[in-house]
Amino acid sequence: MASSSHSTAPVASSGDVNIKKDDVFQLIQAHQEKAARLPAIEEIRTVLDRSLRGTLSTFSKKYDGYPSGSMIDFACDANGCPILALSDLAVHSKDLAANPKCSVLLARDPEDRTDLVITLHGDAVFVPEKDNAAIRAAYLARHPNAFWVDFGDFRFVRIEPKIVRFVSGVATALLGSGEFNGDEYKSAKVDPIAQFSKPVASHMNKDHGEDTKAIVQHWTSVPVDFADILDLDHLGFNVKAGYQGDTFKLRVPFPRPAEDRKDVKTLIVEMLQAAKPQFPTSHPSAGAMGGQVVCLEK
Repeated sequence: MASSSHSTAPVASSGDVNIKKDDVFQLIQAHQEKAARLPAIEEIRTVLDRSLRGTLSTFSKKYDGYPSGSMIDFACDANGCPILALSDLAVHSKDLAANPKCSVLLARDPEDRTDLVITLHGDAVFVPEKDNAAIRAAYLARHPNAFWVDFGDFRFVRIEPKIVRFVSGVATALLGSGEFNGDEYKSAKVDPIAQFSKPVASHMNKDHGEDTKAIVQHWTSVPVDFADILDLDHLGFNVKAGYQGDTFKLRVPFPRPAEDRKDVKTLIVEMLQAAKPQFPTSHPSAGAMGGQVVCLEK
């Protein structure tokens, strides 16, 4: 999690296929250390808000003194508090009734140990009846098929954050870690552009892979054989890229902060124009890219 400052476009990479792998990773490190990112606390708040599943750890009631772990679905309320729908029959529900202290652990990318991992420590509070309708709506907005929440043995639980810890870049030269108290976490903002990650990434990866590759190579000076967009925020986007059989992740900052979803489209077109000088400087309102039409409004 590096500085959130912005920089001008770098000199375009030549994309030479003969660059040594060691040199490539030096280029990656040099670029990523300065790449504009969200402040750590806003990134944590945003990742939690966009996440759906994690590991709940409780103090076991049956096995006194030992921790107990469960895979759970959750959604976050407006304050960033995880909301769980738990059955009274579940072991973790009995644990929380006896001791409300718990934690939720999640990984932004469970397949990548070096990516961001978050642990939220807090106290579980069973939601009172007067708040049930609002909490139910918030949960179903993220889990629309969770019909079981209306079963008689299910109750909503809100976890009030006390400490939120994070670590990223494990076993890499870009190690980052830290923690925030509950008030700091709840006062942080969710990035307004992150909600568009899925449709934008899906469209670009499906229809404009070569354009994304060109953008990445130009704006990071790192040669890549492919680049798939993972997610985005108002300062830039993250990609999973590959070069000569190795895969890695790159942060690609926007030239300026994105104002809204339409502006994301504008920025991507501008970045492609810089990466491909032959790309037309004028384009339809939808944004022509590579002879096709980019429609990020899906």
